[in-house]
Amino acid sequence: MELIGAIDQGTSSSRFILFQQDRSIVASSQTESRDIKLSEGWIQQDPGEILQSVKNCIEDVAKQCSSKGIKLDSIKGIGIANQRETTILWDKTTGKWLYDAIVWSDTRTSQIANRFATEKGLYHLQPKCGLPIFHYFSALKIIWLMENCEPVKEAIAAGNCLFGTVDTWLIWNLTGGTKGGVHVTDVTNASRTMLMNLQTQQWDKDLLDFFNIPATILPTIKSSAECYGKMVDTSLKGVPLCGCLGDQSAALLGQYCLTAGEAKNTYGTGAFLLFNTGTDLVISKKGLLTTVAYKLGPNETTQFALEGAIATAGQVVQWLRDEMKFISSASEIESLAAQEKDTGGVCFVSAFQGLFAPYWNAEARGMITGLTHKTNRSHIARAALEGMCLRTWEIVKCMSEDCGVQLTQLKVDGGMTANDLFVQMQSDLLGATVLRTKMAEATAFGVAMAAGIASGAWQLSKMTTPLNDPFSPVMSTEECQKTRTRWEDAMKRCNMTS
Repeated sequence: MELIGAIDQGTSSSRFILFQQDRSIVASSQTESRDIKLSEGWIQQDPGEILQSVKNCIEDVAKQCSSKGIKLDSIKGIGIANQRETTILWDKTTGKWLYDAIVWSDTRTSQIANRFATEKGLYHLQPKCGLPIFHYFSALKIIWLMENCEPVKEAIAAGNCLFGTVDTWLIWNLTGGTKGGVHVTDVTNASRTMLMNLQTQQWDKDLLDFFNIPATILPTIKSSAECYGKMVDTSLKGVPLCGCLGDQSAALLGQYCLTAGEAKNTYGTGAFLLFNTGTDLVISKKGLLTTVAYKLGPNETTQFALEGAIATAGQVVQWLRDEMKFISSASEIESLAAQEKDTGGVCFVSAFQGLFAPYWNAEARGMITGLTHKTNRSHIARAALEGMCLRTWEIVKCMSEDCGVQLTQLKVDGGMTANDLFVQMQSDLLGATVLRTKMAEATAFGVAMAAGIASGAWQLSKMTTPLNDPFSPVMSTEECQKTRTRWEDAMKRCNMTS
């Protein structure tokens, strides 16, 4: 039995999962993550806690293997999938982080982004990096740290500062840290920094000069499937770290969207829809992101994707539970929303942290429209689910216009897809078949695929698409169009609030 381990370090938790090639899970462990919220829009995490949570999960899985009689030498490689754009700077001589990790959804850099966008235009850098100038991406977070954090300034001046997204931080520490840790990232994560040239897939001097970011702090860019180094501690000491993918690219791979024209959407804290464009590097004219999908080996061809990023998805359910007290657990939203056959004309726009694709409006804020004296909790709960489905419809519409291809089916995963009502609403409002994977761990398995290929233990040709539950549209065309029109009106009002 040849096993592959997957570290899945997300916004809300860290996990370590052992897989067989047939997608079966041998052992798994999960630890919740803790956010540090200093003020509105400021979201940080402790890099030390992130690292320790991963190590704890690895040790827990090792104990499970021991109790099941599974030999640890059957683990042939480990892959890392990570929350993208989240930014960490640390001192390479001490290994100590210079500031907490600034999470991808943090909005403190909005003014910096506006400064550049006002001068040069929102899409000034898009031809090179595929991204708008927006607070979401790592370059803006680096600039904020360089301007506001004295330890960062001192470490850069001394030549001791290192930058990384969470993948880089974990690989550096797990391969030795101050005693020879490897400072690398993969092309999928590098493509989210605004500093990598999509054509060359290397750090770009013009982009670095534009932001005045020193090249000395940057990791080496590698493919998504190769040996970066070996584990130096934990019970898995000596096991190769040989797979790395940003979490959404990992989900694309795990959903087996390997052909141009296939798409997946992952509904987690946010929602991220990736459309595989193959080897074609499509620069969007409709407000979408061009990103690297994956590169399964240093000598393999890079695959690209168009992405529609939605900042708030599952977070809406948490808000209804924690702040509004509509439900006591996330799973209750399905039954609450099902108590009404429609939203009663209510629209729920969840722009809690502004609007990402295709609007890129950091100032927009959430709103609920269409309230009457008959509106109840069920209407609002249903409208919250419907709003997430309609944001996805907007993204798909833009993708179709960019690529000239009508999407006929969408593969979905993530915590919210356990909700049958939500998935059916998504199919109805897309007017397309939605395929819900029967395997909940698509992201983790995606990076396990990369590590399995790099280690030689697994072969891509022997892997198959995951089993799924299909959902087909049942809503009438007339009702669907009426709902979409009402939504478009609400979105216009939301954008006007800025």
